[in-house]
Amino acid sequence: MRSAGWAFARLRRELRSVTDSQALLLILFTVAVVVVVGLAAAWPQLFPAISLILVLMVGAFWLRLRGFGLLVLVAAAGLALLAHRVAGSLAANQLLVLALSAGLMALFVRGRELLGVQGTTGASMLVDLRDRIRSQDGSDRVWPRGWHVQSAIQSANGEAFSGDFFVVAGDEETMQAVVVDISGKGHHAGTRALMLSAAFGGLLGALPAADFLPGANRYLLRQNWDEGFATAVHLLIDLRSGRYEIRHAGHPPAAHFRAGSGTWELLNQAGGPALGIVEEAGYHPVKGTLCVGDALMMYTDGLVENPGRDLDLGIDRLLGDATALVAQTGLAQGAQRLVNSADAQEDDDRSLMLIWRD
Repeated sequence: MRSAGWAFARLRRELRSVTDSQALLLILFTVAVVVVVGLAAAWPQLFPAISLILVLMVGAFWLRLRGFGLLVLVAAAGLALLAHRVAGSLAANQLLVLALSAGLMALFVRGRELLGVQGTTGASMLVDLRDRIRSQDGSDRVWPRGWHVQSAIQSANGEAFSGDFFVVAGDEETMQAVVVDISGKGHHAGTRALMLSAAFGGLLGALPAADFLPGANRYLLRQNWDEGFATAVHLLIDLRSGRYEIRHAGHPPAAHFRAGSGTWELLNQAGGPALGIVEEAGYHPVKGTLCVGDALMMYTDGLVENPGRDLDLGIDRLLGDATALVAQTGLAQGAQRLVNSADAQEDDDRSLMLIWRD
């Protein structure tokens, strides 16, 4: 009984720091614990004490760390009371399973609290945030007749968040697009991608095209991140004439498909350094014209990079796949097909954007 008394005393001290909504949830889960303990005392064969795991699992989904800790204390007090009143109701192996489960659930709750999410609303918020980032790729917008934008992202190891992202802005006359690859991969880079996608979305269109990459570079330098660099390719295109300017910041070269020759041409003239490395970096444009039937392709290095293989070989393979795609099926759904067919590592983010006119 001494352990039960200690648990209840600790519970009284901690309840004062729990918010009203969390207190209400804690009361409900406490009632559930009392019910389970009562059933276990009355019918131990039908309702073993280990059934408390179910209450803890649901509590871990809805409670914050402090509230969940209090729930564990309540469960511990209930188990102590049950063991005192009903001999043999709690085996050592059951107690071990309950303790390990509570510890793992506490880690789960702590991770969700760091993200600021509880319950189904919090989880759906993250999914909505990810979808909003991906909706900036311009593929759902209605562009002037004959113009098409399509993109695809495959996160490292199939994770929900990626260190690659696209931002597209424009109107009836011009379009700007940027493809960005944050240092790192998967969810480790995903948090920085969340922040940068919003910032770059604000810069794109607000600054003259020639100032976008320098502005993005200054913004990234101000963050002082340990892994604070990113590569990017930025495109400005006149939707009336097809004339474009493209600038690279430490990024693999974009490619221009020329319908007349049926081949892809790399736009690999000297660009500038990656973003977030040096101050006052310069980014010189490559200029061209996108004629009817032509296309531009921008991608990240995860699509063409493989350990022990020259990067140029990966780019050549991608261009070969893109040439075959145009000849066989056209560019419709081409971005996703090229990402899926790439000979690339599964543990790196892979992204590609296609812009074409017909």
